[in-house]
Amino acid sequence: MKLKLLTLMILASSHLVSQELAKFTVQVEKELIDAPVSLVLDGLNYNTDSGDLLLFEVDENGETPIPSQLETGHSAKLWFIMKGVSAKNSKRNFILKTEKNTDFQQPGVRIQKKHKDLSLLFNEKPVLSYRFETTFPPEGVNPLYKRSGFIHPLWSPKGEVLSRIQAPDHYHHYGIWGPWTLTHIDDREVDFWNLAKGQGTVKFKSFLAEVEGEIFSGFKALQQHIDFGGQGEDQVAMNEILDVRAWNISEKVWVIDYTTSLNSPLPNGIMLNAYRYGGGIGFRATEKWHKNNCSVLTSEGKSRADADGSLARWCIVEGESDTDEGRSGILFLSHPSNRMHPEPMRVWPLNANEDRGDMYFEFVPIRYEDWKLEPLHSYTLKYRMIVFDGEMNAETAEKYWNSFSSMPKIEIKK
Repeated sequence: MKLKLLTLMILASSHLVSQELAKFTVQVEKELIDAPVSLVLDGLNYNTDSGDLLLFEVDENGETPIPSQLETGHSAKLWFIMKGVSAKNSKRNFILKTEKNTDFQQPGVRIQKKHKDLSLLFNEKPVLSYRFETTFPPEGVNPLYKRSGFIHPLWSPKGEVLSRIQAPDHYHHYGIWGPWTLTHIDDREVDFWNLAKGQGTVKFKSFLAEVEGEIFSGFKALQQHIDFGGQGEDQVAMNEILDVRAWNISEKVWVIDYTTSLNSPLPNGIMLNAYRYGGGIGFRATEKWHKNNCSVLTSEGKSRADADGSLARWCIVEGESDTDEGRSGILFLSHPSNRMHPEPMRVWPLNANEDRGDMYFEFVPIRYEDWKLEPLHSYTLKYRMIVFDGEMNAETAEKYWNSFSSMPKIEIKK
C-alpha cells in the first residue's frame, strides 16, 4: 500500500511540474515510412531555460511518450521519428510539454573516435566509419594516391561491408566520397579526383561538430579541396562542410543523411565543368559485387544495363552478401533541392573493368551542364542512404523518398 501511494505521489508531482507548450497535427499527404520530422520552435513560447521538452503522440489510447531531440541554430527545431508507415492523406496528433530535470536518455547511435576514424554505432553495431587521418596507398604505389576525408567501411545492418577503397584498378576510389573531376580555376584545369595527375586532392581539416542524441547522431567535418597550384603555391579552392547523421530508427535498416556544402574562397570562384564524373555522392562497391550478382533499379525503372546517364530521384544498388538473406544494398536518394534534380547518374556498365562488371555508382549534378561556384556563395547538395539486408522494391523506395523529399505540413493548434 505504501509503494502504491509513493508511486501516485511521484506521478502527481511529475504532472505538476510539466507544462503544455503546444498541440499540433502532422498532415501526411504522401505515404511515408519511418519519417524524420521537425517542428520549428521559433513561434512557440520556448527557450532553452524553459526546461526539457517532452513529446507525446495522441490517439484513441491516450498520450504515448515518444523520443525527440532538440537542434539549435538559426532556428530551433525539435526532431522526432514518425515510426512505421504513415498512410497517404492521414493525420497524426501530438502534444509537446516542458518539464524540469527529466532523466537523460542514452543516444540510440553512439560516436566512437579512435586515432584514425570517427565511427557511428547503433546499439554497438557498426554503421560507418569516417577516415580523418591520411590513408596511404599500398607500398610501391604512387604516393599521390594518399588522401583523407571519406567514408569506409559502410556496413549493412547485419555486418556486411559494402564499400571499398584503393581498388587496384582505381587507387583513387575511396568508399563513399564526392571529389570533383574536371574543374577550372580561371584558365587552368584542376582535377581533385584523379590524384595521380598531381593537380589537386581533398583533405580533412577539422571537426566542426559532433552530436549524440535520441533521434540522430553524427558530425560535421571541414574538408578542403586543395589546388596544387600549377607552378605556384598550394591553395584552398573549395571549403566543404560535410554533414553526416545517422537516424535512430531501426536495427534492421540504417538511415543516413549525407549533406555537402561548398564555398570557394578564390577571388573568381571555380568552374565545375560538365563531365560524367564529379561531386555529388560517389560509391565504390565491395569487390564481391560484379555483373552477375549485382543489380540496379532507378525511380524511372532503369536497370544497370541502361541507368548510366539517365536521371533519377532514387536508385537502389544491391548485390550478393554473406548475410542470411543473401543480399544487401543501398537506396540512394537525391533531394529535390539539389542542382539538376532529378539527378544524372554515373553507373558503371556491365563490361566495366575488363568485363568483370564491378560496381560504381554516383549522382553527378554536373554531368550535362557546367556549374560555376561564385565567390562568397555557398552551395548545398543533400542525399540520404537507406542501407539494408535482403531486397528492396520500388514501392518501398518511393515511401522512403517521400519521407526525405519534403517535410510534412504541421498545423499548430491554438
